[in-house]
Amino acid sequence: MTAVGPGTNAGWVVVGETRTRYLEAGSGRPIVLLHGSGPGVSGLVNWRLALPALGERFRVLAPDLVGFGETEVRGQVEARLDTWVGHVAGFIEALALGRVDLVGNSMGGAVALGLAARRPQLVRRVVTMGTVGVPFPITEGLDRVWGYRPSLEAMRALIGLFTYDPSFARDEELVRLRFEASAHPVASERYASLFPAPRQRWVDALALADGELAELRQPVLLIHGLEDRVIPWRATSLRIARLVPDARLCLFPRCGHWVQIERADEFHGLVRWFCSEAR
Repeated sequence: MTAVGPGTNAGWVVVGETRTRYLEAGSGRPIVLLHGSGPGVSGLVNWRLALPALGERFRVLAPDLVGFGETEVRGQVEARLDTWVGHVAGFIEALALGRVDLVGNSMGGAVALGLAARRPQLVRRVVTMGTVGVPFPITEGLDRVWGYRPSLEAMRALIGLFTYDPSFARDEELVRLRFEASAHPVASERYASLFPAPRQRWVDALALADGELAELRQPVLLIHGLEDRVIPWRATSLRIARLVPDARLCLFPRCGHWVQIERADEFHGLVRWFCSEAR
């Protein structure tokens, strides 16, 4: 493995036939962090703050899901829930992690819920932030995210959309980091092919059936920003909380889609608390 930051290393594992890049920090009970589907996302970009913070208490792993980051892709990636559920299940098994806690952001939340429903023996607990995973009418914000074409100004506008605090869109380092990750020719072409218009079908392709959610037996913590303009909390997290038998819903005022960045310290505290419970 290669060091990429204080206490954080990068490595590779073969999942099926897919050479998968992942980051790892800390030791102890395993937590797998699942990124979302925005342009330029990866385990590093999504979880650069969470890896060292959670790694103080847990063994934390953040894979680049197939179709994103540096994970190798063979052919076209089919943008549906089973694609990423299968990839994450294979990742957990390839590293012999046993039963893990999952923390999923946006699309990653749906993948976490899907894995808990379809491979329950692999999942102990689930945390989601700004999750999809149920059908809802696509928002203008999500359509803009999936329709992104690389430019600095387009990325700045997206960061403004993702966050409540306007200072994030003025953070030149953050804008540059996300833009450069999205503008690599291979990554750009691959992203454009993942979610072509019309995009309502991709919301539906990431949805679980109500019955699947109602049968979940794992504890689930749903976190959402009240000012999320990409994924509406009432249509997603609130609905899921009403369906899942052992669910808790935590809403952050004055916060957008990026709870893990806008409210990082509080988010890390919630995950530490929830994932420290014995069951």
